[in-house]
Amino acid sequence: MKILIFPDAEAAARETARRIVAQLVAKPDAVLGLATGGTMEPVYAALAAAVARGDCDGRRFTSFNLDEYVGLAGDHPQSYRHYMNRHLFDAIGLPAAQARLPRGDAPDPAEEARRYEAEIAAEGGIDLQLLGIGNNGHIGFNEPTSSLASRTRIKTLTRGTVEANRRFFGPDEQVPSLAITIGIGTILESREALLLATGGAKAEAVAAMVEGPLSAACPASALQMHPRATVICDEEAAARLQLRDYYETVHPGGTEPAITAPKGLERTRT
Repeated sequence: MKILIFPDAEAAARETARRIVAQLVAKPDAVLGLATGGTMEPVYAALAAAVARGDCDGRRFTSFNLDEYVGLAGDHPQSYRHYMNRHLFDAIGLPAAQARLPRGDAPDPAEEARRYEAEIAAEGGIDLQLLGIGNNGHIGFNEPTSSLASRTRIKTLTRGTVEANRRFFGPDEQVPSLAITIGIGTILESREALLLATGGAKAEAVAAMVEGPLSAACPASALQMHPRATVICDEEAAARLQLRDYYETVHPGGTEPAITAPKGLERTRT
C-alpha cells in the first residue's frame, strides 16, 4: 500500500484527479470505478476541467459507480445517479450507455445486484477504482463485518451511516437504510485502487485501514491485500498514522521520487 500525504485537501484532490487523467491518457477506453460524496466533488471538478482543456478524452471510458440507495430512482435529487450527472457526467458529455450505476428502483434489488456484478465482469473488470472511506472504515457501502470476499449485493446501512446521510434528505423523507454496493472482493480485483481521504474526521479510519489488522471491523483494511493500492490523504487525515515519518521519507510531499542507487554503489557496466 502506497501512502501519499499532501498538505491540504485541495492538493490531495488535485493529485487524485491527476492520476485519473493519467489513466485516461494511457488508456482512453479504461473502465473506471467511481465513488460519490463531498470528498469527490473537487476531484470531479478538476477532472471535468482537464477534459475541457483537452488533457484527456472524457467520452470513451466506461464507469461503474460503487453504490446506489435501494428505492431511489435515478432522477431523485439524492440518488447517486443524480450526483454523478451533476458533478461529472453532464460536464464531460459521457454517453449514458457508458455511465453505469445500479438501479436503485429496480423491482428486484437482489437480481439487480447480480446483474451489475455480471456487467462489470463483462467489461473485463475495473482498471482504476476510486474510493473514499467512511468514518467507520467502510468503502462503498461495505459496512463493518462485511465479508472481505463479498460481491455486489444489498447491504443494510449502520445507524451511524443513516444518520450521517439524513442531512441530505428533506424532513419528511425517509432516509434509505439499504443500498446496492459493489463488494470488497470485486474492489480487490480492480487493477489499481486509489483511495482519497481528507479531514480529521477520517484520521482514525485511515490509521485502522493502513496500520491496523486486516479485519472486517474495518472493511477498508482489505486494501492491504491489493497489489496496487494508493492512499492519498491530507495532513489532517494522516494525523494518527504511527509510521507517518516513514511514509513521508518514501514519498516526500506526496511525490514519486526516482529510485537511484546510492553514490558509489552504482553497478559498473562492462
